Amino acid sequence: MAKLKIKKGDMVEVIAGDDKGTKAKVLQVLPKKNQVIVEGCKVAKKAIKPTEENKEGGHINKEMPIHISNVRKVEA
Repeated sequence: MAKLKIKKGDMVEVIAGDDKGTKAKVLQVLPKKNQVIVEGCKVAKKAIKPTEENKEGGHINKEMPIHISNVRKVEA
């Protein structure tokens, strides 16, 4: 497992995929999978079952992981 140069809170630019050209902050780094979660990129709708806290359930928008090779660190 190689050392990753991107850390949580860094500003990155997406260089491949549907969100190409987007500049945003890294929310989470997944080093075992070589992936990062970038704020507002690769958003998917997820269904939630009703629970005690959320009586109605419904859908939420959730950021999904992007491979680390598809992002480039930029200066803030």
